[in-house]
Amino acid sequence: MAGDQHPVLDYLVTLPIGVALDYVSVLVFALTGALVASRNLLDLVGFIFIAALTAVGGGTIRDLLLGRDPVFWVGRPDLIVMIAAAAVVVFFTAHLLENRYRTLLWLDAAALAVAVPAGVAVTMGLGHGPVIVLIMGVVTGSFGGLMRDVVCNEVPLVLKQGELYLSCAFAGSATALGVTALGAPGLPAMLACGAVTFLLRAGSLHWGWKLPVYKPRPPRRPS
Repeated sequence: MAGDQHPVLDYLVTLPIGVALDYVSVLVFALTGALVASRNLLDLVGFIFIAALTAVGGGTIRDLLLGRDPVFWVGRPDLIVMIAAAAVVVFFTAHLLENRYRTLLWLDAAALAVAVPAGVAVTMGLGHGPVIVLIMGVVTGSFGGLMRDVVCNEVPLVLKQGELYLSCAFAGSATALGVTALGAPGLPAMLACGAVTFLLRAGSLHWGWKLPVYKPRPPRRPS
């Protein structure tokens, strides 16, 4: 029925996978950037700046490294309008959240699970091989949040000891490559990529999953 249609969803469905994923990841990452801005008591312009930096940072580096012209948000300026709208909403509603940091962590996990397949889809669409696909999946998913945390003087989530983050992006990218190699490219590969990325990140946040870290050892005494 016509009344059941949603114009935004209808528009996203008609987009290529990489483009649709860019829209979703930009929105969710913008929300995380605005939440970090609220933790730093910034003004509205600061909210919009941090939201934009977070939302388009990873994709911008990806497109510059891949030589895409124009960069994705330059070609689709409606993304910037969406980022600004998200920042304004958070500016007026962040105080309603009981635990902003916990909300930030889970929103960031969701954004990572969308941004990694976005980077993978764009890179595959340009015909690059597995190594570049792996790298661009990680870059797209992690660099926006890294910029956000560094600029706001917070411990970067991507480097936080005892948590999985970069490894989630790497595993998700590798999953997309594996599913594609098995003959299921496109949407199935991207869904598998996002699912693996989110499950690993969620496991790290909820159950404390982590990889072994380097432990220094005292130097050997000369015999």
